[in-house]
Amino acid sequence: MTNFAYYYVGIGAGVFILGYLQISLWITAAARQIQIIRKMYFRKVMRMEIGWFDCTSVGELNTRMSDDINKINDAIADQVGIFIQRFTTFVCGFLMGFAKGWKLTLVIVSVSPLIGVGAGLMALLTGMELQAYAKAGAVADEVLSSVRTVAAFGGEKKEVERYDCNLISAQRWGIRKGLIMGFFTGYMWFIIFLCYALAFWYGSSLVVDTQEYSPGTLLQVFFGVLIAALSLGQASPCLEAFAAGRGAATIIFETIEREPEIDCLSEAGYKLDKVKGDLEFHNVTFHYPSRPEVKILEQLNLQVTSGETTAFVGPSGAGKSTAIQLIQRFYDPKEGMVTLDGHDIRGLNIQWLRSLIGIVEQEPVLFATSIAENIRYGRPGVSNDDIITAAKEANAYNFIMDLPQKFDTLVGEGGGQMSGGQKQRIAIARALVRNPRILLLDMATSALDNESEAVVQEALDKVRMGRTTISIAHRLSTIKNADVIVGFEHGRAVERGKHDELLDRKGVYFTLVTLQSQGDKALNQKEAESSVPDAERKSLNRAGSYRASLSGLPDDDSEEVEPAPVTRILKYNAPEWPYMLFGSFGAAVNGGVNPVYSLLFSQILAVRFPPTFSMPDPVEQRREINGICLFFVIVFIYSYIFRSFFQGYAFSKSGELLTRRLRCLGFQAMLGKEISWFDDHRNSPGALTTRLATDASQVQGATGSQIGMIVNSLTNIGVAIIISFYFSWKLTLVILCFLPFLALSGGFQAKMLTGFAKQDKEALEAAGQISGEALNNIRTIAGLGKERNFVEMFEAQLEAPYQAALKKANVYGACYGFAQCVVFMANSASYRFGGYLVYREGLHFSFVFRVISAIVTSGTALGRASSYTPDYAKAKISAARFFQLLDHIPKISVYSDEGDKWDNFKGDIEFIDCKFTYPSRPDIQVLNGLSVSVRPGQTLAFVGSSGCGKSTSVQLLERFYDPNNGRVLIDGHESTRVNVAFLRSKIGIVSQEPILFDCSIAENIRYGDNQRDLSMNDVIAAAKKAQLHEFVMSLPEKYDTNVGSQGSQLSRGQKQRIAIARAIIRDPKILLLDEATSALDTESEKTVQEALDKAREGRTCIVIAHRLSTIQNSDIIAVMSRGYVIEKGTHDYLMSLKGAYYKLVTTGAKLC
Repeated sequence: MTNFAYYYVGIGAGVFILGYLQISLWITAAARQIQIIRKMYFRKVMRMEIGWFDCTSVGELNTRMSDDINKINDAIADQVGIFIQRFTTFVCGFLMGFAKGWKLTLVIVSVSPLIGVGAGLMALLTGMELQAYAKAGAVADEVLSSVRTVAAFGGEKKEVERYDCNLISAQRWGIRKGLIMGFFTGYMWFIIFLCYALAFWYGSSLVVDTQEYSPGTLLQVFFGVLIAALSLGQASPCLEAFAAGRGAATIIFETIEREPEIDCLSEAGYKLDKVKGDLEFHNVTFHYPSRPEVKILEQLNLQVTSGETTAFVGPSGAGKSTAIQLIQRFYDPKEGMVTLDGHDIRGLNIQWLRSLIGIVEQEPVLFATSIAENIRYGRPGVSNDDIITAAKEANAYNFIMDLPQKFDTLVGEGGGQMSGGQKQRIAIARALVRNPRILLLDMATSALDNESEAVVQEALDKVRMGRTTISIAHRLSTIKNADVIVGFEHGRAVERGKHDELLDRKGVYFTLVTLQSQGDKALNQKEAESSVPDAERKSLNRAGSYRASLSGLPDDDSEEVEPAPVTRILKYNAPEWPYMLFGSFGAAVNGGVNPVYSLLFSQILAVRFPPTFSMPDPVEQRREINGICLFFVIVFIYSYIFRSFFQGYAFSKSGELLTRRLRCLGFQAMLGKEISWFDDHRNSPGALTTRLATDASQVQGATGSQIGMIVNSLTNIGVAIIISFYFSWKLTLVILCFLPFLALSGGFQAKMLTGFAKQDKEALEAAGQISGEALNNIRTIAGLGKERNFVEMFEAQLEAPYQAALKKANVYGACYGFAQCVVFMANSASYRFGGYLVYREGLHFSFVFRVISAIVTSGTALGRASSYTPDYAKAKISAARFFQLLDHIPKISVYSDEGDKWDNFKGDIEFIDCKFTYPSRPDIQVLNGLSVSVRPGQTLAFVGSSGCGKSTSVQLLERFYDPNNGRVLIDGHESTRVNVAFLRSKIGIVSQEPILFDCSIAENIRYGDNQRDLSMNDVIAAAKKAQLHEFVMSLPEKYDTNVGSQGSQLSRGQKQRIAIARAIIRDPKILLLDEATSALDTESEKTVQEALDKAREGRTCIVIAHRLSTIQNSDIIAVMSRGYVIEKGTHDYLMSLKGAYYKLVTTGAKLC
């Protein structure tokens, strides 16, 4: 026995060295490849044209940079070595089996396909589980995408019920999957035990009856094939890692191999010797790659003369900023060309072209470094004197010198430590230090307060001299003095001339000047009256529309959450305690099977020994062998019943009920949130739907099967230790010394399977910050031509994680080697001491095997339990995110019963000095003291340009938001004190783009009133009022016709009329019409307008319209500019005033 113990020690030492080499060398090789892939990927991404970034989200790119490349790392690092090791074990095991005893090997192999069938079916079931949730997921996605419509019509409870109904099929499938998984797990163990019984029965006949094999040969074949089969099973996680790696690599390599349409790092193209600065657009047509159906520029012809200041004016979306981006060659026109001094800019060197251009944007991007470095980004190798000169020209020098660290002051992430005016002046200095031939000013002063604006404007006026300057501004006072003003409308330059000429022409420029001058006058009067100190005044220079409030959100990562306590997770699973009790009982019974197997196994060894085989009575011998085989089968049946039924069914039932409960509670909580919560980019419909789909199902990892695993392992260890102490307490104590190491090795190997790449995430944070900053600000970097700098900075930051990976390779290698060799060392000590006990104390040799095999199986059970820790940790994080959602108390709660309700609701509305900024864009004041009232039964019409606050006022009335200052009164009650559900039940809304749900026309109309059951007669009556009935009756399925996703099966006019019927059926006291006809053709508009006029009768109505002809009959017309009412009264009264409204009507302007 001593010799064998030494063999074990020798093998253990060899395994340690080989294990170390295997892991460390593979990880080192992977680290090198991953570094190359990261560099190639980032370099290629930074070379891509801006259009590519429009179609690819920054969040997605950041995920690819980290997660996808980590998946490739998982696939090519330690997993390859482990796979080769296990596959080799499989091959060698079978080779040894065939070499030593081909008959027995063939018998065992014949059963193997049955195990494969079970494993294959289990994998198939897992893939189908999420498909069952797809229908409920589609409901969640539809509802969350249309959350404003759901809120407006009080459909929250109805939608939660609809979602819950669709969850039932997912729950049923999950339970079925659990039962089938339990059945197949039991089935696989049945085959394995049957295999044991068959191998033992047939092998013993080869030993006893034909005497072809010796007992030793039988054991060698049996264990060789058994270990080979187990190794093949253990190789499957490696195959999963390979599949995930290949999937991730496909996307990464597609990007690496893609050739950019506009290669910013290309050396190709001409560089002109002398640049004059004449720019010209020749018949330019353009649409953004991300929105090919929307034409932005159409046959644009425009000349910009060198040395002159040309101002672009026009409504939002007319194509002004797009023209500037074409000059920078961020995009190429689809038709036509842009020329510089007569040369098509597509033939010029791109870096050289951009070096001629200085740009100052509305929201300038500063990088997280010092002021001096930010200015230095304008031109490489610039001296400190040049930086100071540029700062002086930009009126920035004085404020910089007042700072403690002067030019070395850090500006913070995104320039967050600087005020708007300071950022803007640093950006101007950065543009000036380039000494550009062409200066582009894209609303460079619009986000500033009056004082800052004056300073920045003065700086801009100074630097424009002698340069070709293009200025875009909504503040028309800033461009009055331009040499040429170009008016844009619908992607064309429709007028050109000086300020006075364009005013006489009464076109686009005239409309904008009229509205703004009136707005300025009213605002100045108001400010004089209220004398708000400058420091407290928000930026008022450009009002921001609701749509603007949703754009430009920072793309930061989701916040970290603390893992949730298990007790709270179990509290949500409490109603399922009987299932969990049954499941735990089944798991406990299963836990006892492995130690019992070790008893059987040692019994085989006892039978195998020559003295037993040379029993004088062959009948006795055969009975002994048959008894052990039968016992194998009994153990299987016992295990099978408890594993498949008790454990499988009970835990899947409790887990699925928990998942459904959490999904339902989560969805209900989401719909109860205030609308501003949905404005946050982290709560986009896609993100929330994913959270419902994956987070809720991952929470199961902390209950259900996890409890089963723990109970199983504890029972296994308990039974094993009891058996061991019963047969030999001395040997048990010796082996128990190795138990922590065995458990450690099992746990460590489980960690190996989850992949080490996750630990590298922290090391990559610095590189991640650079890539994040670069990708978030790609336009600024492209404009400055600094792509190479960022690539170099990124590559420099990759060196530290690479060195760390090389160090870790050695640590991982040593740990893996130890995990592999500790089993051999444990066996060495156990067999040596066991031999001593047999020799000295007369312990029966079979007892030695019983003790050793019982403890070893319990050690692997510990390891198996620890392999579930990744799921457990994931479950706690997922649960924490869910509880965060449930614990968040909305500012405006739709489920609350609190708040005023009254019977005689009239519909008297009054806005008193309302001020408001969207929470997602707190720097842009949308409403600035809105005061207007409308009596019951009257119609109030809001008129004004985009972004002046018309739609926002409607949303305050609906209580989607509450005003920051001021009050909204409904029948004399303050809106913030009125019950939300009650208020919304009195309001009907028809918006510009009505959202319909993917169900029948009748269901969509019924959605108008979710408080009561509506008959078909009610639906038809509402449809008739909305001029819809005849059209519906002409359809084959009439009112049961499905409208398709988002109403895609219907025309705009039809959708609009369904929306009107939906608003009418709730018999609202207040009707809100938000540009209800603006998107229709003339014929549809006429029909819809008739329906609206009918619907308005006897109701308080608020109308928002861009076409003045549609609102002339309103009781009150309120003209808005910059979040404030500048004129109000009837059509005739406003015409007699000869103010803004008069000018708009007489010029026939359409407000955009």
